[in-house]
Amino acid sequence: MKIFNLSFSSALMILVLNFSLVAQESLPLALPETSSVAQLKNSVDTDLQSSLQKVVNANPEWKSLVNRKKLAIGLVDLKDPGRPRFARLNGNEMMYAASLPKIAILLASMDALDKGELKESDEILNDLNRMISYSDNHASTRMIDRLGYQKIEQVLTDPHYKLYDKSKGGGLWVGKRYAAAGPRYPDPIKGLSHAASVSQVCRFYYMLAMGQLVNHQRSQQMLEIMDNPALHHKFVNTLDKIAPEAHIYRKSGSWKIYHADSALVWDENPQRRYILVALAEDAHGEQIIRDMVNVAEKVLAIKDYTSASTSDLGK
Repeated sequence: MKIFNLSFSSALMILVLNFSLVAQESLPLALPETSSVAQLKNSVDTDLQSSLQKVVNANPEWKSLVNRKKLAIGLVDLKDPGRPRFARLNGNEMMYAASLPKIAILLASMDALDKGELKESDEILNDLNRMISYSDNHASTRMIDRLGYQKIEQVLTDPHYKLYDKSKGGGLWVGKRYAAAGPRYPDPIKGLSHAASVSQVCRFYYMLAMGQLVNHQRSQQMLEIMDNPALHHKFVNTLDKIAPEAHIYRKSGSWKIYHADSALVWDENPQRRYILVALAEDAHGEQIIRDMVNVAEKVLAIKDYTSASTSDLGK
């Protein structure tokens, strides 16, 4: 069943999220009409955190990367979206994230469209779709040029979002066109041009799923753009095998030894509903990122999980 990617003309097909339902996980998730949502920073679950640490530490290579701050992982259990369970390793460690921060351009663009700073057009909507689904650098650069770095920073640092927060190690940042030419606008902490931290990206996805990015309508529009990614690597490569019917709202990135992926996964199986974000700085980062899906499924104890034993993950 298709979720999120529903037009408002199909309103009768939408089931509104009711946080009080005991059987919450049996319902298809729809954007809730509420201004009150959980704060992920207050949703860290000690059991989930311990399980994530245990599974990752069972692989010596991953454990070493985490200890050297070369691997960061964020996981949000959404079996009950109103009561998320959050775990993270190196959560506030900002890393170079290649194309993943294009989600920040998407958010700033939606904010500008909603305020009338940009005029909605087929050209702009096509660029936004190509930027996210195909990770098109030309489309991304055109959007950056339309917005300007200051506009993107203004949205990311807005008190409502705080997706870039100096007190939390930074977070999402876009400070360079996805092109060889053009000025840089590096982040104030590490001087990175395209940056992310797993905690802030998890927050982005959770706020998006709760209809809290710009507003309900723009959040819906963003989800439609992020649905059904055209590139089937990293997380999607693994999910294609173990959960081919799952809906994936996703943005990834790679450059040299820097690899990143982020996704909201929503499946008919009520246990396979989660946000997963991973950032890796390693020559084997592509495979490590793929394996993080198996890590998430192991940690969440998904019933039809059929991967290898924990000690074999990543080999």
